[in-house]
Amino acid sequence: MKPAKGAAFARTKMRNYASGNTVEKTFRAGSTINEANIYKETKQFVYKDGPQFVFMDLTTYEETRVNESSIGDKTKWLKEGMDCNLLLWNDKLIDVDIPITVQLNVVDVDPGLKGDTAQGNVLNF
Repeated sequence: MKPAKGAAFARTKMRNYASGNTVEKTFRAGSTINEANIYKETKQFVYKDGPQFVFMDLTTYEETRVNESSIGDKTKWLKEGMDCNLLLWNDKLIDVDIPITVQLNVVDVDPGLKGDTAQGNVLNF
């Protein structure tokens, strides 16, 4: 932003991946910040071993174990053989990116009840 009076500045909103907190910060024009050492590794989800999920690097066949708490709610969408991106900061896992679309099979469905149909009466008010 370039205000009418004073020097230009940049107003940002930053999110801490490790804690999930969001902070608004303002930087003056010309100021520099250090770049975070963040990188992604593509690994394949192989299997679940108790509270840990095992991912394998497809080039070196090295296994990486990730705690269930680190993945969070995404655990219900993980499927064996799925390629995922592990986001690392200083060799510490901070996030797991799973594919946007997942193909799953329906195993069990509750029986339909009378009146639970798509062709209901439309009420006019």
